[in-house]
Amino acid sequence: MEKIISIFQEQVYPWIISDGWRVLAIIIATFIINKFSSVIITRFVRKIVVAKNHSSEEAEEKRENTLIAILVNSERVLIWVVAGMMILSEIGVAIGPLMAAAGVVGIAFGFGGQYLIKDLISGLFIIFENQYRVGDVIKVGDAGGMVEDITLRLTTIRDLDGTVHHIPHGEITKVANLSKEFARINLNIGVSYDSDLERVISVINAVGDEMAQDSKWKEVILSRPQFLRVDDFADSSIEIKILGETKPLKQWEVTGELRKRLKIAFDKEGIEIPFPQRVIHNAK
Repeated sequence: MEKIISIFQEQVYPWIISDGWRVLAIIIATFIINKFSSVIITRFVRKIVVAKNHSSEEAEEKRENTLIAILVNSERVLIWVVAGMMILSEIGVAIGPLMAAAGVVGIAFGFGGQYLIKDLISGLFIIFENQYRVGDVIKVGDAGGMVEDITLRLTTIRDLDGTVHHIPHGEITKVANLSKEFARINLNIGVSYDSDLERVISVINAVGDEMAQDSKWKEVILSRPQFLRVDDFADSSIEIKILGETKPLKQWEVTGELRKRLKIAFDKEGIEIPFPQRVIHNAK
């Protein structure tokens, strides 16, 4: 114990008095700068991002939040790197040779770094072209789900099963955004061949009108679900296509409610939704 106290008095305490307080000041200043810079970036983005005429407030908020998250994360990395170099300098580590060594290592790994550069450049285009934002539902290859995070290097999405997918931007060649600006109800429903089509169409349109006027659904339905066309003559049914428009991310909820209401209405009107049938001829 006496030896520890002696070391503290002879080595640690003099260092704290001479240089340690500067290291502590750098750390505290870094935390303060990070805090204020995050607030400044947030206000700056909210002020300069111009809303598009066809975008909703929710869509613009997603876009702003995505830009804020990327800029804040980049700013934090930069500030802590600078702070780390200042701390190393204060504790007596020569920064010049470290930077020179980093340059040599950078050249050595230059060919491997091309993939990282590709990810970063692709990420910049995704962000500035506003292809998708945090909170959007997208499909990238075999993976699909809600965007939870976007950095300059990769996008993180969570699918319906809860599985998280991390996708480097350089590997994204095609992306489908299922929730940008508006979404569409695209429903096919089969009715039996002996159904009165004009009556079927009337019932479908009436159900769509009723749902669009319902206080629970009218705020999310942009265009009421209506009959579009006879889509196909299937083996056991006539396929009817129904189309409508909703706010982003509401298409699945609205389509599910529409299916339920159509089933109730068809049962009430005696319209059959057929199941697959097969006719068997017995040889005489």
